[in-house]
Amino acid sequence: MLSKFIFNMGQQLRNPSIQKWFDFLKTSENWSIEELEVYQLEKLKELLSFAYENSDFYKRLFDDHNILLKDIQSLSDLSKIPTIEKQDLLQFNHEIHTQNTYKTLKATTSGSSGESLVFQREEATDSFNRASIFRGYSWYDVQPWDKNGYFWGFNFSWKQKLKTKILDVLQNRFRIFSYDKNSFEAFVNKLGTATYLHGYSSMIYQTAKLVNERNLAKPKHIKLVKGTSEKIFEKYQEEVKKAFGVPMVSEYGATESGIIAFECPEGNMHLNMEGVLVEEINHEIVVTNLQMKSFPIIRYKLGDYISLEKDDYQCNCGRAHKVLKEVTGRVGSNVYGKQEIYPSLYFYYIFKNLVKTYGLKLNYQVHQSKKGFLIFTIEQQLEAQDLIYLEKEIRKYFKNDVNFEIHSNQTLLSTKGKFKSFISKL
Repeated sequence: MLSKFIFNMGQQLRNPSIQKWFDFLKTSENWSIEELEVYQLEKLKELLSFAYENSDFYKRLFDDHNILLKDIQSLSDLSKIPTIEKQDLLQFNHEIHTQNTYKTLKATTSGSSGESLVFQREEATDSFNRASIFRGYSWYDVQPWDKNGYFWGFNFSWKQKLKTKILDVLQNRFRIFSYDKNSFEAFVNKLGTATYLHGYSSMIYQTAKLVNERNLAKPKHIKLVKGTSEKIFEKYQEEVKKAFGVPMVSEYGATESGIIAFECPEGNMHLNMEGVLVEEINHEIVVTNLQMKSFPIIRYKLGDYISLEKDDYQCNCGRAHKVLKEVTGRVGSNVYGKQEIYPSLYFYYIFKNLVKTYGLKLNYQVHQSKKGFLIFTIEQQLEAQDLIYLEKEIRKYFKNDVNFEIHSNQTLLSTKGKFKSFISKL
């Protein structure tokens, strides 16, 4: 198959160690939880030792807090090390980098939640990350060289656009560059021969909606629809299933942490335990990247609220990897009332309660431009009773400290190509 040959040639040039990692991950996905944790501890000790010897930042951090590597003898001992945040990665970027002679690739975060981070990631780590994604694909009988539709940013200069099109051809990939009628229908026609779709979940949803509204021919061969980088609203699934025949599954991760979790066919997000060590502290995720040495990420507060399943939870798929129950919201986005300050996590609970209590599934976006006032933008048309339910939930959390307006039947907006459920200008 030509597409497989071209894909593998490019992969060999950029990620020569990827096949080794993929074979390893396909073996380790059958390990017991005990075997996975033994591997994690081995990699953790190796990482800490390397970081102490090769990173000025971590040597100073460990010495300042009297941390002795010999005292890290279990995964729980990791809690002895202080956490770090995005500002540390930006401020001490040079000092965190290790001085070593391995091939590295430049990695850049999107910067959608603040300043963009740039760092060097070694080839082995980049290959491990891609292999982790490909393992997730394998759970759905999908090969990475299969024809695929990609939903990502498209506001490029002509030079960037040309480069993007070349890369798309090499990866048997096509994407939507415009939602105008002709471009969109041409894109949908290509979906007829595609095996999987992936990218921003909001863009996938919008495409599914248009396919359904315009009664366009539904693709027959889609095995996987993968949403990344954004919240997947429950309401998305109805349109996606109708348009593409399968639900949208979630891949969770970040550029600096690597792939953290991938959803299995049973609907559970399994932690990528061979690549990351995840802690839940006060409902916030703290992640250690076990595979990256060029720019060590140790006990990093990624900025998301999460919920992990209990340690003894067993998924019907048979994989022993721990399960990430939910990514519940972003940390650090405060809601300002007239007198008090509230976490933006409240919005998650408001709309989750509507689903649990009333079966009301809504896509939403909340805006704040002045203290004590919120605008709730709802995509769906709200009936009178739906409005009463929503107002009741909002008051439950904010009492009389926040005035609000609710606008239904609205288009939700993206910023920098990425959808955010809460936008504050304060």
